[in-house]
Amino acid sequence: MRFKTEIDAPVNKVFNTMLGRDTFREWTSVFNPTSDFEGSWEKGARILFVGTNKEGRREGMAGIIKEHEPDKYVSIEYTGVIDGDEEITSGPEINSWVGTQENYSFEEKNGKTTVTVDIDIDDQMRDYFRETYPKALQKLKEICVQ
Repeated sequence: MRFKTEIDAPVNKVFNTMLGRDTFREWTSVFNPTSDFEGSWEKGARILFVGTNKEGRREGMAGIIKEHEPDKYVSIEYTGVIDGDEEITSGPEINSWVGTQENYSFEEKNGKTTVTVDIDIDDQMRDYFRETYPKALQKLKEICVQ
């Protein structure tokens, strides 16, 4: 799936807002109010996208940063899911996630930045992301132009 938005801000501000710890929490709160990440956005680094579910249990996705070009591109390859304190990297319940990618591209033109998100999604999550990702990018836009 592909999601795209234009933000009236320079690429450096958009890039840093999208990936900065506090601002990441803010725009991704649309997906989960407790959304956060652990690890680093640097190429080759391990990163966990975590939050708590309605029962208060820790959950999320584990990945590796495959590419990181500041102000241009970030690519995440998912390697597993987080269930409580456990990282699950194999099994039928996660096969649709392992090896999938989420890519962020940034392009500045005339002081405005276009953010493009390309994400591999299985059919059962398609409707959720179709509805939620545009709201998250709208939240990112709001944060960037404050």
